[in-house]
Amino acid sequence: MLKSKFNRNFKAMVFKTKYILLLFFCALFAETALAQQKATWIWYPGDFEIWLSNKMQVRRTEREAVFPPLWQYYSPYALVTFQTEVDIPEPDEVKIYSEGPFQLLLDGTQVYGQPKSIKIPAGKHKISFKVYNQEVLPAIYINGKYVKSDASWKVTNEDKLWIDETGKAQQSGTPWMPVGSWNFDLPQNKPSEFKLKTTPWNAKKVEKFGAGELVDFGKETFGYIKIHGLKGKGKIALYYGESREEALDSAKCETLDHLSFDGNQPETYLHDGSKAFRYVQVQADATVKYDSISMLYEYLPLEYRGSFKSSDEQLNKIWDISAYTMHLTSREFFIDGIKRDRWVWSGDAYQSYLMNYYLFFDSPSVERTLLALRGKEPVTAHINIIMDYSLYWFVGVYDYYLHTGDTKFIKTFYPRMKSLMEFCLNRRNKNGFLEPLEGDWVFIDWANGLPKTGEVSFEQMLLARSLEAMAVSAEIAGENEDQKYYQKVAEDLKTKLFDVFWDKKENVMKHQRIDGKVQEIVTRYANMFGIFFNYFTEEQKQSIKNKVLLNKDILQITTPYMRFYELEALCAMGEQDYVLKEMKNYWGGMLNEGATSFWEEYNPNKKGAAHLEMYGRPYGKSLCHAWGASPIYLLGKYYLGVKPTAPGYSEYQVEPILGGLKWMNGEVPTPKGKVSVKCTTNQVKVLSNEGVGTLRIKSSKTPKANYGKIEKLADYIYQLTILPNQELLVDYKAL
Repeated sequence: MLKSKFNRNFKAMVFKTKYILLLFFCALFAETALAQQKATWIWYPGDFEIWLSNKMQVRRTEREAVFPPLWQYYSPYALVTFQTEVDIPEPDEVKIYSEGPFQLLLDGTQVYGQPKSIKIPAGKHKISFKVYNQEVLPAIYINGKYVKSDASWKVTNEDKLWIDETGKAQQSGTPWMPVGSWNFDLPQNKPSEFKLKTTPWNAKKVEKFGAGELVDFGKETFGYIKIHGLKGKGKIALYYGESREEALDSAKCETLDHLSFDGNQPETYLHDGSKAFRYVQVQADATVKYDSISMLYEYLPLEYRGSFKSSDEQLNKIWDISAYTMHLTSREFFIDGIKRDRWVWSGDAYQSYLMNYYLFFDSPSVERTLLALRGKEPVTAHINIIMDYSLYWFVGVYDYYLHTGDTKFIKTFYPRMKSLMEFCLNRRNKNGFLEPLEGDWVFIDWANGLPKTGEVSFEQMLLARSLEAMAVSAEIAGENEDQKYYQKVAEDLKTKLFDVFWDKKENVMKHQRIDGKVQEIVTRYANMFGIFFNYFTEEQKQSIKNKVLLNKDILQITTPYMRFYELEALCAMGEQDYVLKEMKNYWGGMLNEGATSFWEEYNPNKKGAAHLEMYGRPYGKSLCHAWGASPIYLLGKYYLGVKPTAPGYSEYQVEPILGGLKWMNGEVPTPKGKVSVKCTTNQVKVLSNEGVGTLRIKSSKTPKANYGKIEKLADYIYQLTILPNQELLVDYKAL
């Protein structure tokens, strides 16, 4: 009995000792983690993006005239309050850096002055900084051993704070939000001083032209002209061109600079205005001499995480030039064209998001662009004043969630999503359809003869998809009633869409209804979007493919912008052989015309200088346009066949289709790694380091795999499971 009691006491003592040790090590781990976290500059979420987009988009010039955007500008909040609560094990000497004067409250009591540092005692504390900055945006960087500014802080622009009779601050009803941040992790690396990276580039060729010279940098570039060995007093004119013709046409080129020198300038001159160009015509007064012209190439440092190679060398070059085009247009934000607009357009950006997921997988660039486009309250017009561009914005948020699995963005900005959707829904007509009101621009595409008045089926289809995106977002944000509402409105709209616009006799979607009468016109837009939105039955898809997408009599698409969706719809229908030929003809046609980046529009029927014309101007066309890079997306998603089927690639599908190629290899980036695919006509290899994947292949014989169970789904269609970090090797026979 004594022995039993001793054993019980001994076990209790051992358990208590283990428990005390566990608490000790947990506390030690927490203290270590607290001390090792990294400080960063923080601001009100979305404000840095708005400020930076304002600054960037006014840089557009046309022949030295400033050309600001067409839409409303928003501003950062001038006064915001940052707050955190800490529990520190020992006194902490905390350094303070601020973009703007601040008021500091420690546990509700004001700390006077503008201290560069403050000693915070051990224990629990509430720290609050109220920061003012009217010039750029309020931001702070706080760095101690334990107390650091990071994503755990909260911020508000309306603090509802007062001082009570004891002199302590009181507050209630304050809407606190998670702070915004990016990669400004050093105190001297201030958000307001953000600049893109630059690297020196030399000219590839220089030739005399009249009294001046023509400098050729070999391919499309973006950056700052640098003049070496500059001497004398007088003027130098720079005429930029994406083409040789444009640079040599000093009277009509889109961009130029006139520089004046007083003779006291340094011998090396760097122009402070960045431009897009391949060629620069330089004309200097006889009184000014220089040795040579170079440039600083300006870029956002992004890694090519995706890749593609195949048995077709022209296709490989198309992918390479697409990647370079995408890199040129991935700047502070995803912009449209680097020469003319240099603006952030929602429709262009939506395609850039998708291409980004198959090339860079740079989530911050997507977030920055979404926030810059959305702006702030109140909503007084559509994004970019274009009806369809507001709708692309919602779908872009959903796709971001699908590819990254990030719910924080939606939870933080759901109120802005909701207010924009309310604006869109309030502009519906009595039939529940969107129809352009005063101030609305219905874009759809650049196409001669495309009707855009009345109720357009394409706009209603985009609205339905946007409402579905809102339903998913509402659920993530914990707004269950909103989720039910948006889902019902989406379902009702889809029913109306088919009741009104689906022609049951012809089995196609009609384009337009005016004053209650459906017009006879059929276009590609709603028909092709309904395919990859999966709004049609298989029978309807086949009818659309044959009667619309493969029908040359239906209004043709000439912009890479809508070719993106047309070819995606065909790929979704298994027409990779046809699409491969189209890509080689269309993008290969631009290569044959000497393209070093892909264009805003390409019409093979045009010849010579006619390829440079657009908007009634001889050089109005952008020869480096984001939507020209769509082969990156098509080849990654529909040839390598990789796509997420659950948020953040926790589940994904690989369905490689050669489409007439003999072999192809490539990598598709994921949030934490990549999916590698190697495919020939008789073997497929897949390796991924995260998630559980599904390989689906078509084979004329039963495949053999190095692991797992092969499931037959239908005649010649087989499916296998891909495990993380285990290469799946399958022998098969391509159909």
